[in-house]
Order: sequence, then structure tokens, then C-alpha cells
Amino acid sequence: MSRVGGTGPERPLVFLIGAGPGDPGLMSVRGLECLRAADVIVHDPRIPKTLLKEARSGAEIIDIGRGSTQGMAHEAISYLLADKAREGKQVARLSWGDSFVFDRGGEEALFLREQGVPYEIVPGIPAAIAIPAYAGVPLSYHGAGDTITLVRGYEDEDRTLADIDWKSLAALRGTIVCYAYGHELPKVLEKLVGGGWPVDGQVMVVYNGTLANQETYTGTAAELLESLRDHTRRTPAMLVAGAVVGFREHLRWFDVRPLFGKRVLVTRARGQAGELSDRLAAYGAQPIEAPMIRIVPPEDLDPLRVAAAGAGTFDWIIFTSTNAVDAFMTALFEGGRDVRALAAPQLCAVGTATAERLARYSLTVDLVPDEFRAEAVVAAVTAHETISGRRVLVPRADIGRDYIAEQLRAIGAEVIEVIAYRTLLEEGQGPDDPDVYGMLLQNAIDVVTFTSASAVRNFAKLYGAEQIADLLRNTVVAAIGPTTSEAAAQLGITVGVQPHTSTIPALVDALAAHFSAAPTAAV
Repeated sequence: MSRVGGTGPERPLVFLIGAGPGDPGLMSVRGLECLRAADVIVHDPRIPKTLLKEARSGAEIIDIGRGSTQGMAHEAISYLLADKAREGKQVARLSWGDSFVFDRGGEEALFLREQGVPYEIVPGIPAAIAIPAYAGVPLSYHGAGDTITLVRGYEDEDRTLADIDWKSLAALRGTIVCYAYGHELPKVLEKLVGGGWPVDGQVMVVYNGTLANQETYTGTAAELLESLRDHTRRTPAMLVAGAVVGFREHLRWFDVRPLFGKRVLVTRARGQAGELSDRLAAYGAQPIEAPMIRIVPPEDLDPLRVAAAGAGTFDWIIFTSTNAVDAFMTALFEGGRDVRALAAPQLCAVGTATAERLARYSLTVDLVPDEFRAEAVVAAVTAHETISGRRVLVPRADIGRDYIAEQLRAIGAEVIEVIAYRTLLEEGQGPDDPDVYGMLLQNAIDVVTFTSASAVRNFAKLYGAEQIADLLRNTVVAAIGPTTSEAAAQLGITVGVQPHTSTIPALVDALAAHFSAAPTAAV
């Protein structure tokens, strides 16, 4: 099999990739490999932005649906793929679902063949397979029919309803699956019932399948037909008809997760938002990333470098954040040293997350205070041993509290503070960044999460300290710990969720517990 980056005249230059029906996790390993290696990415407008973040730096990304109402003509897409390939570039063509199932992948492959452009087909999970599964409905089951029929919702650019023998289709009594636009769904159901499908037969309609805003409705053919006529939607949806629809009541899994459908704002720095976003998504939430802070090196790195070079001369090193750990260890390694330089000092980590980050460097922490705040650090260190006369290093943020240093100095310790990193306001907004202010005004955000006091303060700077409390009045605010909660309280912001331990997993668990008692609409 040809591999990305292979050599020879038949090295594929265009990869026709099925990207799955929405959930980025449904893309194949092979598809992801090709995407990451591509020089040019040509994609359908329905491809999730999260997936496009996998593109390598500098890759050209072309949305074929942007710039016009109908998007790019299909013939133009085929020429675009060929032209980019002739420039010697590897092209990843991302199609929603599977490009060979009710899509134009076959036409694109034939065009490339005629043009002499090497290509590779990378299958994807078809929407007709994945969406019913995410709704808890198996397309086949022993005793529930012997056929699965996939029906095209429309056949051409005019969206003409499929010209098929509906009577014969209805007579099969198996499972019928059709993906169509909202205004076409009642027409499909009318044809099916008109062909003899029982009006009391089970039918399901799924909007936004495999996504955090998935909506699923079930009922008899007569019930859903009436509902679809009365409440027409432009949004496309998957229609499933057959006895297997009855399994949804027993096999629901996707839309019963604790945070399903909750729109959660993640304010962490761009490079650090992934852990929280991934965990929220695993719980069913829809993460909305809008970083409030940017982590950058100090303006003057020399004090940090000097401290790292003399790491062995300290009795204690107190790390107050994961960022401080990474910055200090980078300075240590760049200075030609390794973890053996930290054999002499005792290490204190403020919080389990900071301790875990040190563990990644194969360092064992000597002390983790019970509470993840400055006051608890001082109490824990002084209880651990006599601190008077000891040399203590505190690598911290430029805007970090100096309480630890002040209190330790007051009891006789020699404390060296160095700026390990700076926390800046993230002001740059890209074209794809969310309109947070507008979403909050429209109550389109259910939860705002803060994982640092600086994120709270910067949030207020961006959206107005005077109005921030009112802006968040109808939104659940979740703070990772007491210091962050205190920063919110100073601005009049009511914190509704705070975990017992200041970690990302605990924060998400606390949110799940908060919403666990809320009523969920049965659909």
C-alpha cells in the first residue's frame, strides 16, 4: 500500500479522505495520517474545525463551501485538486462521511485518473452507519428484518427526490436509512408510507448526528410525518425506519452522558486548552475554546537560567503551577543539566496537577499541601521542617502572588524568586474564534470555566469589569480552586461550581455532579 511521503512515479498526490459524519474521533487513523502530512487541504464546510487543527503548520486550507451560497462548483473542485497536485503538493480532500457513499468521490477519482494524477482512496465511516449508532439504534438485529437499504435524499443539484420503486422498498420490511434536508424528510416519509410502509411502523429522525448538539426524535411513521410537516427545518437529518428503532430506548449511550449538550467556554491558553476540552467532550459537552491568557517566556531569561544552574544549592524548590515546572525544566535542560541537578533540594508542588507534571520529568515530589493555595503552602512547608536559614527557590509567574516568599522570609528563610513565565492578555481574535460576548448575551453558553485568577481578570478586561457580573448572571461559572474563585468574587461574579481539588478532572467531575439533578428532556 502506498504511504504518505512515498517515492516513485505512482506516489499518491491526492488523498480522497472520508472524514466521518461530524465527531472528529471517527476519522480513521490512515485519514488522520494523510491530513497531517498534506500541503493542501480541500474540505467540505461540514468538516469540524477541531479536525482541521490537525493540519501541519503552513498547510493551505481551502473551504469549498465558503465565499458563495452554493459553494464551489464540483467541476472546479476536481480541477483544483489536479492543479494543486501538478504543483507537486500533497493534497488531502476531506469529504463529510465517506466520499464513496452518496458523495462525489467517485467522480473526483475518475477525473484524477483521466488527468494522470496519482490518488488514494481513504474510506470514512458513512453517516448512515455512524449516526444511528450514536442514537443507540443498530441497523440490523436478528429478527428485525434481513435488509438494510440506504436511500439518497436527493439525486442532483436540484435536490430531486430519489426516483425509486417505493412500493418494493416498503415491502422489504427491513431497515431503511435516508439522509436528507429537513424540508425533504416529510416527502421521503410520504413516499414510503404511500408505498405501503405501515403508518404505525417505528421511525427515527436525528439532527446533528454524532455531535454534542445531537437531537433525536422517535415515533410511528404517522406521528413523525405530522411533526415534520408542522415543524419544517432546513437542517439536514438522518431518517431511520424499521423495527430496530425500538432499541433506542434500551441502547441510548451518547446523549445520556452527564454533560451532554452543554456549551462550555474554555478560557485556558491555546496550547493548554486541549486537556479540559477533551475531558468535557468525553462527558458529552460542546467545548468552546476562547483563550483569555497567553503564556510567554520572561522578558529577561537570565535570572531563571542562573537559578536553574544553581538548583543544587537550594534546600527547597516550590513550584506553584505546571507552567512554572515546564519553564524551569526547560531552562535546566538548555543549560546542559538534567534531573540529577535536583537531587539535593526538596520539591514542593502546589496541587496534584503540578506534582503530576514533575512526575513526567521523573521527579518525585516531597510535599503537596492539602489545599492548593499560597497560605497552605507556607503552613505545610513549616510543618514539614524548620525553615529558618534554609534556601528556597520559588519560580513563578510575573503576576503571581508574593505571599509565599514574604511569609517564608518572615520566619528566617532565604527566598529567591524568579519569573519563570509571563501571563499576558490574549487579545488576538482569529476569523474562526467564537463571538463570546454575543453568545453570552443570547444565553448560548451554559458554563464558563476559569482555571486561573489571571483568566478571570483578563476576561473582565476584554468584556468590561463593570458589566461582567451581569453578563454572567445566567451562566454557570466554574472555577478550578479557591484562588480563582476569590478573583471572580472580587469582580462580583458568582461561582456556582468549585471542585474539592484543583485539577482539571475534578473540575469536570464537579460540573457533571452540578448538572446531574437537572431534568433531561426525553427524546
